[in-house]
Amino acid sequence: MKKLASLILAGAMTLSLAACNNSTPSSTSSNGSQDGSNASAVDFSNTSVTCVVPYDAGGGTDAVMRGLADAAKGSFKNITVENRSGAGGATGMLYGANAKNDGSIITMITVELATLEAMGNNAGLTYSMFKPIMMVNSAASAITVKADDDRFNTLEDFIEYSKTNEVQVGNSGLGAIWHLAAAGLAKEAGTTFKHVGYDGANGAITDLLGGHIDAVAVSYAEVNSFVESGDLKVLAVMANDRLEAIPDVPTCIECGYDVVLGTWRGLGVPASTPDEVVDELYRIFSEACASDAFVEFMDNTNNVIEILDGKEFEAMIADQLALYTELVDELGLKVAA
Repeated sequence: MKKLASLILAGAMTLSLAACNNSTPSSTSSNGSQDGSNASAVDFSNTSVTCVVPYDAGGGTDAVMRGLADAAKGSFKNITVENRSGAGGATGMLYGANAKNDGSIITMITVELATLEAMGNNAGLTYSMFKPIMMVNSAASAITVKADDDRFNTLEDFIEYSKTNEVQVGNSGLGAIWHLAAAGLAKEAGTTFKHVGYDGANGAITDLLGGHIDAVAVSYAEVNSFVESGDLKVLAVMANDRLEAIPDVPTCIECGYDVVLGTWRGLGVPASTPDEVVDELYRIFSEACASDAFVEFMDNTNNVIEILDGKEFEAMIADQLALYTELVDELGLKVAA
């Protein structure tokens, strides 16, 4: 796992709250043209736009999209967020990939665009079906359990217990990043977990709070409110460095497990969408990402802002597909044809 663990987030994710939240969007558009004084030929001020989230409401992807939509609302006649969950994110992303190509349907594409294709569990979904607008956010996996679960006070407790007992770890769907993150940790630690899939992280977290599963491997942003309330505790994070929000929580690397895995989220439209439409959407959402309101929202929810323009984002997705294909093969998770 060591080669893969060190590569999965390289370049694409800094996983530093302070560094990322102080970043500014690139000055180039998704197609390499310069933003600035030249007015776009595309006008969205009288257009109603729907932003598709391929997971249930209440999870991290949903929260980031709603925060971004709120920050961009002044640029559209109306902007709404629609949840279309199912198949580990494939249902919603397929809907968005096959939508109108006029920019009125925007999809929040996630790392599952690469992981599902790598696994062959994608119902025909491929990253080439989208023209990426920009990447917005990245996050590392956090191994989280109930705060009053005395079996697990450290990651080592969790790993050792799993070697002689069944441990149920919830994720956001088979082939989704939180499934691969937990599977990657188990592989590195020489153990096994029982993976329990949901249509988004929120369902997994709800079942963890209810004591129906033992742990989740979702992002810290998705569990932070329950950690702060004293209901949950984080044992370790799959990041290169400790998270600023929880500096007392070690990384998996510090615990002896060389696993660095996490998600990314961004915006995409159907591949046939005209470049001028993508350029204007990039301009609008870049300004929204840099707004005080969105930066404050992301800070308050412990979400990391990380911006890549469309061309950079597309190249990163292609690299991630290659990396996750290797990880899936190593873990033996390829879905049989």
